[in-house]
Amino acid sequence: MKVTKLLHTRMRVSDLDATITFYTAVLGLEVVERKTSPRGSQLAFLKAPNSEELIELTCFPPSGPVRVQEDLVHLAFQVESLDQAVASLTEQGIPITDGPTQTSSGSRFIFIDAPDGYEIELVERPAGVKIV
Repeated sequence: MKVTKLLHTRMRVSDLDATITFYTAVLGLEVVERKTSPRGSQLAFLKAPNSEELIELTCFPPSGPVRVQEDLVHLAFQVESLDQAVASLTEQGIPITDGPTQTSSGSRFIFIDAPDGYEIELVERPAGVKIV
C-alpha cells in the first residue's frame, strides 16, 4: 500500500462556532463545508489559501471535555510578513506565546494559541527557503 495524498487533519473542539471564528477572522482560513456526521458530530472543514489539505474541526459534546496535550500537536501556517502578523495579532488582542525566533535559514516564527489550547505556528520564510 502507498498513500497518494494527505486529505485533512481532524481536531476536536469544544465550541465549533468560536473556533471557526478564530480560524477565519484571525488567520483568514475559509470554511469550505459544514455538516453533521451520521453519529451527530458537528463538522466544519477549513482551507488555507494556496493549500489543498483541509483542517476538519469536530464538536461532539458526549465525548467529554477537549484535552489538548501540550507539545503534541501544532499547525504551522506561512505568512508573508511576520511583522504584519504580529501587528494584526496585537490589534486583535491575540497574545504571542513564543517568539519571534529566527532560524539559521533566515525563517522567522511565532506561536499563538487557538481555542482549546491548540498551538499555531506562524512562519515567515525568506525567498527560496522551502523547509522550516
